[in-house]
Amino acid sequence: MPQNIDEITERINQSSGFIPPLLQELEQVMVGQKYLTERLILGLLTGEHILLEGVPGLAKTTAVKTLAQSIKTEFKRIQFTPDLLPADLLGTQIYQPKTGEFDIKKGPLFANIVLADEINRAPAKVQSALLEAMQERQISIGGTTFKLEEPFMVIATQNPIEQEGTYPLPEAQVDRFMFKLHIDYPSREEEKLVMQRMSNKKNNHQVRQVVSPDDIFKARQVFDDIYIDENLQEYIINLVRATRNPEDYQMASLKDMVQYGASPRASIFLNRCAKAYAFLQRRGYVVPHDIKSIGLDILRHRVILSYEAEAENVTPDDIIKKIFDTLEVP
Repeated sequence: MPQNIDEITERINQSSGFIPPLLQELEQVMVGQKYLTERLILGLLTGEHILLEGVPGLAKTTAVKTLAQSIKTEFKRIQFTPDLLPADLLGTQIYQPKTGEFDIKKGPLFANIVLADEINRAPAKVQSALLEAMQERQISIGGTTFKLEEPFMVIATQNPIEQEGTYPLPEAQVDRFMFKLHIDYPSREEEKLVMQRMSNKKNNHQVRQVVSPDDIFKARQVFDDIYIDENLQEYIINLVRATRNPEDYQMASLKDMVQYGASPRASIFLNRCAKAYAFLQRRGYVVPHDIKSIGLDILRHRVILSYEAEAENVTPDDIIKKIFDTLEVP
């Protein structure tokens, strides 16, 4: 381990001061959603996109709005519908008769945090309009390209149980989401607290802006320098490659279960997010637990199952858990 770990840890302590007040604001509104709030902060730190999947009523939209309200940035919510057009996201050119020129009217994607609500309700033409913004951080309108202002992240929601009037997301787009989070029901005690809190509108918490973009940029500079050992980098590569060729890692039983494995983007996200997770723990180095903690959320939507796996009710989570349990931890 290099000598400057203590220096990195000190920089982390200096630049992570915004995390406790941000968590406090989120917890004032969200009840028992530590998993979700932690992942939202990891997405904010890395600047990557998040896909939330859960049945209606689990406060997915509320969580994203609360996060956005806690930060001194611009927030836009887009309700995806089957009749949505690309111009409704990106913007369009408007002809001005007096000048004989076209003006650009920018769409809601020109924001810092964009909530794409029920993203799978829009057709492929609209989904493809998101690809350039999500990957290149830019938008093209009428031959002119506009750079999106940082921080920029898309947080999308979808309902897993309703299939009527929905469209499957293109694999190229799904791969651009760093996380796919499965949001579950709260516990009995948590649900009782939610009921009590929401039954009295006077108790509604007014979310304060406690984070500035500069706080986020400084944190990103620090966690990029967090130390990750060569053995852990090899571990990440083995995890990702095991989703493609499990037989090479003593998991021949999974060979016929996986049609396509994770892309190299998974390796990049595992590396970056493990550092961000270590940042949240106020550590200047990555440990195997950091990778295991976020691995399932990064890999589950990148493993495409075969028909045989679907027939046997095997899920991507089952495959990934098997890989984590089998591969030797450095």
